[in-house]
Amino acid sequence: MLTTINKYLSLVKFAHTIFAMPFALTGFFMATTLGGGHFSWRLFVLVILCMVFARSAAMAFNRWLDVDIDKLNPRTAKREIPAGVISPRNAMFFILINVMLFVLTTWFINPVCFFLSPVALIVVLGYSFTKRFTPLCHLVLGVGLSLAPIGAYLAVTGEFALLPVLVSVLVLCWVSGFDIIYSLQDEDFDKSQRLNSIPAWLGLSGALRFSELLHVIAAALVITIGLAGHFHWIYWIGAAVFIVMLISQHLLVKPHDLSRVNIMFMTTNGIASVVFAVFAIADMLIFI
Repeated sequence: MLTTINKYLSLVKFAHTIFAMPFALTGFFMATTLGGGHFSWRLFVLVILCMVFARSAAMAFNRWLDVDIDKLNPRTAKREIPAGVISPRNAMFFILINVMLFVLTTWFINPVCFFLSPVALIVVLGYSFTKRFTPLCHLVLGVGLSLAPIGAYLAVTGEFALLPVLVSVLVLCWVSGFDIIYSLQDEDFDKSQRLNSIPAWLGLSGALRFSELLHVIAAALVITIGLAGHFHWIYWIGAAVFIVMLISQHLLVKPHDLSRVNIMFMTTNGIASVVFAVFAIADMLIFI
């Protein structure tokens, strides 16, 4: 039983939840403090479950849809489905279960989240198709993860607001930027298979410039959020660390040296998301 669970946790790269979950919690506490909502442990758990179910469905669907591509790529050939660890049929069953649990969970939150749940699923599942027709697939991935903070805010308040939308745009730019860097590893493979990506389109140097632009916008949004939300010194410590982490990615990765891409992807961005969320939430809880 434990082995089976580990297989599916590996399939969906559960550790990568560290990228979006902190921002979902930021949106949640933004709603309970700045948005005038009320904290509820029940709602808190439901928001976390929504995140887990949606992300698990999206990651598993991506692996299921890309199985033939993954078999050809030495970097991905050992993934669970192409390696035969999990069958395509069982993967699809896992996807459907998570989709149903996600929709059911939104029903227990509020009508707004429930009626918007198909839209969220279209975005997070639809991303998997985009590499087949547009190099802007990285931005679609960013949109998918950007739903986390605004979705958590809607769960509490049932309404949209400017500040969580700004946080969502921040996530979009940040995620799209680091996904472009991660995909530098597959430039040659993408070209050989006629797959679309920013590196395959613009080359390694051009892709890094595109990523830098997105991360400059992300840094500007971090500052804008701090000013618009009237945050205090605790927030600004987290903001400074986040921006330093953005800069470090572009110091670590060069067109002629991709050896540090994996370190950048998990470690640098994991630290960035957790630190930003911890300090932003602490600021809201202490000063609001």
